[in-house]
Formats: sequence, C-alpha cells, structure tokens
Amino acid sequence: MPARPDRRFARLACALALAATLPAHAGQACREEPLSVDEVRRSLSLAQRAYAALEESGATVALVARAGQDLSKYGIEYSHMGIVVRDHAAGRWTVVHELNACGTASSDLYVDGVGNFFLTDLYRYRAQVVIPSPDVQARVAQLLVGRTARRLHDPHYNMLAYVYSTRYQNSNQWVLETLAAASAPPRAVETRAEAQSWLQGQGYRVRTVQIPAVTRLGARMFRANVAFDDHPFDRRMAGQIDTVTTDAIVDFVRGQDPRARVFVVE
Repeated sequence: MPARPDRRFARLACALALAATLPAHAGQACREEPLSVDEVRRSLSLAQRAYAALEESGATVALVARAGQDLSKYGIEYSHMGIVVRDHAAGRWTVVHELNACGTASSDLYVDGVGNFFLTDLYRYRAQVVIPSPDVQARVAQLLVGRTARRLHDPHYNMLAYVYSTRYQNSNQWVLETLAAASAPPRAVETRAEAQSWLQGQGYRVRTVQIPAVTRLGARMFRANVAFDDHPFDRRMAGQIDTVTTDAIVDFVRGQDPRARVFVVE
C-alpha cells in the first residue's frame, strides 16, 4: 500500500530541505540564494495539504497550479500549471509539466513529485486544483503514457507565447493543448497545429493580458524567455497580448466539461 501522505512528507522533508541549498528550480528566474528554512517549511506544508486534497478528491488525474510570481497587476493569481497523475510510473501523485530552465529560451517536460512542484520561490502559499470529469481524466492519462503529450511539447519557450502560433510555447499552453487533444475526437489532435485548429473551431478565446509598450520593450531587451513577434502586429502594438494563463485553462475546462470541479488549497 502507498505510504500515508503525512509519513511520506515527513520522510521527504529532510531531503527536500537539502534541495533548498541548490539553485532555484527550472522554470523560475534563477535566484542565487537558497530557499530559507521558513520557505521550505511553508512550501512543504502547502504540498502536503495539496496531496491530501488530491487523495480525498477521488480523482486519478487533476490540474494543479502554483503562484510563483506576483501577476496581480494583470489580474492573474496563479502563474504555472501542471497535470498531476495519481498512479504515475514515477510515483503516487506525480506532476507532469513544462518548465523553462532559469530564464532561458528553451524548455522541457519534467516529472516531479508534489513536494518538488511546490518547493520553489513561491509568491503566495496557495494552490488551485482542477478536477475534470472521470472520462476526461481517463483520456488525459492515456495521452500522457503515449507519444501525443511529448509531441505537443515545443522546446522553443516564450513566457507570453501567442495562443494561436506554433513558433513558441509557454508552460500553460502545453497543458491547454494537451487538454484539447483529450477533448477532441479520438486521434483528431496529434500535433500543436491540430490542437490550435481544434480550439479555434470551438470558438475558444483566452483572456487578453494588457501589457504597455514600455513593459514589452524592457522584457524583450532583458529577458531571453520573452518574445512578442508571434503575436498579431495590430494587437501587439495596442498592448493586447493573447497568451495562455492558468485562468485560460480553467475557462477552457469549465466550458468543455460542466462536471469539472475547481477549488483552492490554502
């Protein structure tokens, strides 16, 4: 039988505390100083509560989001989302997610335990959990063990990638496109272009993020993982950035799956 969540995290606590002396986790701006003891404690406490909530949910697949950055000025609370699987080959409640390496313009898919997923430089110690209906869960699980989920990943990373372009991809966009593949008819979506075409056919639109010109210029000049050249020129010049956020994923799930549940872990 799997270890009880509290014992599992008690055993992980010492090892993960040691991990806090390493450089910041992939997908974050590289912070030179290690996480403090208090940050480790609070991150692990959140991870334990999220784990317990997943156990109690009865789900086999869910989506989990963390607040790694302060995006409140854009009306966004959670910055990053992954797909969490109950009985993954790598262990109980394993998170599969796209991360870019320390602010670079490249990314990969990572497989992490819930503890590692939250053991990062969090802005807010709160998580969002999305539980799709059982049939959607089953289709997502099938995609993750096949080739489609990997095929839908693009290593050319852009934090603000345009929702309907395959030039770049951000981490939340990989989750959205994987969900599109799971929601479309069988074998209708095998590539990113097919995922985006299917989303457009559904009339799907993301919430627009308003980013002024000065902010865009500074980000493009000083951050390798930010680009705007994939966005339509007129919308880009107007500061209207149509990118995939965690809110965009929740909107999609709620629109496609009326039986989905969304809750917050404090």
